[in-house]
Amino acid sequence: MRRGLWPGVAALLALAGCGVQPSGVIVGASPPSGAAAPGPATTLYFLSAGRPFPVLRAGPPLSYADTLAELAAGPTEEERARGLGTEVPPEAAPFTVTASGAGRVVVTLSMSPERLSTVATEQIACTAADRRGEVVLFGEGQGRSARCPR
Repeated sequence: MRRGLWPGVAALLALAGCGVQPSGVIVGASPPSGAAAPGPATTLYFLSAGRPFPVLRAGPPLSYADTLAELAAGPTEEERARGLGTEVPPEAAPFTVTASGAGRVVVTLSMSPERLSTVATEQIACTAADRRGEVVLFGEGQGRSARCPR
């Protein structure tokens, strides 16, 4: 048994003196702070205090037409509990959205845009153009220009 013990002790002593010097405490960087980066989300503009207000909904990216359909479906129960609302009626859907020259977005509704309140057209404009450019609303042979208020 003694013979088997000495090679192990010799190996241990050799490893202990292999040249690694002791050091002081190594201070690392600060830990990350703040919320984690959000995943994909869709921005809808519901109403808060009578004005379009951006609301992020987590989930895969949606087409502009599907995003406007979400707007017409209205706020969720949780969003309503936070005081958010809409004036975009469900019968405005389905939508067709196309981009034309000079930053203009054309939204075709399933109803006349003349039946929409000004704030409803602002909600659609903000959601469709994400606060940029002019939006033209068409439906039932009528057209109406809309912009997102700044």
